[in-house]
Amino acid sequence: MKTLVIIGHPDIESSIVNRRWIEEMKLHPDLFTIHELAKEYPDGVIDREIEQSLISSHGNLVLQFPMYWFNCPPILKKWLDEVLTEGWAFGKAGNNIKGRKMALGVTTGGKGIDYDKAGRYQYNLEELLAPFEITAKYCKADYQSFFAFYGADFSTQDEIDKSAKDYVDFLKELI
Repeated sequence: MKTLVIIGHPDIESSIVNRRWIEEMKLHPDLFTIHELAKEYPDGVIDREIEQSLISSHGNLVLQFPMYWFNCPPILKKWLDEVLTEGWAFGKAGNNIKGRKMALGVTTGGKGIDYDKAGRYQYNLEELLAPFEITAKYCKADYQSFFAFYGADFSTQDEIDKSAKDYVDFLKELI
């Protein structure tokens, strides 16, 4: 089954890295379904039934987003709140994500050295992304960690292109 990649970037046209990752995934339409929340729901009203159906019709689930204030953008948070509901994703009857591989694709504007105990933010990305890991585990998904690109604001096109290929390789490993 194909991997469903939920794009939580609120303005993909202004993105450099996330947009490049999408371009690279589109070279493999047999492997990935790319679902851009901001394009699908410009009014912010998320259709829970459609989203749950999309998840059910795919194998793995990947959440791709830029870090916003050390978290995900609001549209992705809203998606999590409205789609991963009790009785569907968790709770007594909520087993629709159980056993499904789940991973993250994350970009940061800041450099990698900033995301360290001794760095500017004093927390590493693994710590900042812990709520996503806990969410996956709470829904009994098989959390597969994350792929990160640090320093989007300081990177060359060659670095971005390499990251796109590496990201797709990371996603292929989930299959």
